[in-house]
Amino acid sequence: MAKVHTQYVCQQCGRKTARQMGRCPQCGSWNSMVEEVVMPAAAPAAIHAGRSLTSGGATPRRISEISGDVEERLPVSIGEFARVLGGGIVPGSVVLIGGDPGIGKSTLLLQVALEMARSMRVLYVSGEESERQIKMRALRLLRAAESGNGKAKGEDDGLPLPDELYLVTETNLHAILDYVTGVNPQLLILDSVQTTYLPELESSAGSVSQVRETSSRLRELAKASSMGVFLIGHVTKEGTLAGPRVLEHIVDTVLYLEGDRFQSYRLLRSVKNRFGATSEVGVFEMHERGLVEVTNPSEAFLAERMVNAPGSAIAVTMEGTRPLLVEIQGLTTPSAFGNPRRTPNGIDFNRLLLTVAVLTRRVGARLGEQDIFVNVVGGLSISEPAADLAVAAAIASSMRNVPVRADTVLIGEVGLSGELRMVSQMPARLREAAKLGFKQAIVPRRIRRGEPWPEGIEVVEARSLRQALEQALVQESAAGEPAD
Repeated sequence: MAKVHTQYVCQQCGRKTARQMGRCPQCGSWNSMVEEVVMPAAAPAAIHAGRSLTSGGATPRRISEISGDVEERLPVSIGEFARVLGGGIVPGSVVLIGGDPGIGKSTLLLQVALEMARSMRVLYVSGEESERQIKMRALRLLRAAESGNGKAKGEDDGLPLPDELYLVTETNLHAILDYVTGVNPQLLILDSVQTTYLPELESSAGSVSQVRETSSRLRELAKASSMGVFLIGHVTKEGTLAGPRVLEHIVDTVLYLEGDRFQSYRLLRSVKNRFGATSEVGVFEMHERGLVEVTNPSEAFLAERMVNAPGSAIAVTMEGTRPLLVEIQGLTTPSAFGNPRRTPNGIDFNRLLLTVAVLTRRVGARLGEQDIFVNVVGGLSISEPAADLAVAAAIASSMRNVPVRADTVLIGEVGLSGELRMVSQMPARLREAAKLGFKQAIVPRRIRRGEPWPEGIEVVEARSLRQALEQALVQESAAGEPAD
């Protein structure tokens, strides 16, 4: 007869060891080994009884015999949320949403629940808040929305609370499944997967085994009933989803809600989507009535821009299939210490070092004794190299105290030889710039001539970074005081 024994499991990667370790030998995480009690294994028939992704006994069929019609999605009235999902909620899909504490995950899904409950039955299960607390938050969101229509704050009568939204506070997965059977919802929201547990597992809620088994059971429920399931997941201090990596493989879609807590903008980013485009982004702004979608984020990010100010350049970055125009600010100042500082905010530190080295070596800018600060306005983070040219122009503009042309956008990757390299989806970037009123775009020179450049914007092709800066910077004799 098998005996009960203990093992230590890494909460980051799932590595199992027989003894306690301060540092995981597989992923290198410190203090992530948690003790778990292993019970004797049950018989295989007992383990797999009733566990199936389909409600009936499925048999293999030829692919030609399977219906290939596109499955109808459940419409979502929040446009930015539907954009990230790929057009709507696919029945039977499991969506995992992660983000930092207080970033707005619960608020966003409560808004989705309030909207979806007007046309279908929704069950909202919380392991962190009581039903009364959830209703108070829902009333606050609705009251703030109604206040814009002339309804006085504090009046609760007449607020449009949907009848098909059910709330319950529970962490036991068996009880949750019983509630699902009784309510029979079309949409299930679980907040959060780390607080849910199975009683037959000896480990605590949030452990690797609990998270893995809980998400697997919910996936089976979704596939068997064609019910949409949304899971809220906690993140670690490194910004990754807490729990085993297999959690992201089990679900169909993984979304991250990003943003600086000191900024009002939030980005809902898709990093995995079996039913839509990966790396798609939805932009929201935090208000007292919740997360409000930003339909034209480029215009919002440039609203407070100071025209003709030295050290400011406009880049066009791609977030999924959406081009975004963002302002990149650069500031150079003589260093008071022996080692000059390089401080980026919103761009990769190594890309900044590369750009500064190319400016120093290939363009002749004397940056060896200058502290350099680079900031992406709006709290965005740019990881693609298409913003290299705008970063270099912002630094050179601040160094020479000469502004970049106000009606110009800069797009291109900077190479180590000082050359400019073409980036992807250039026509889409140029069309977005022209739509917002920019007259000129400085881009790398094309080697192969394909489709013509979009109309409405003058495209200036440059072979090197030096040529691009000569075109982008206002002549020093014509430069005046910055305009307010």
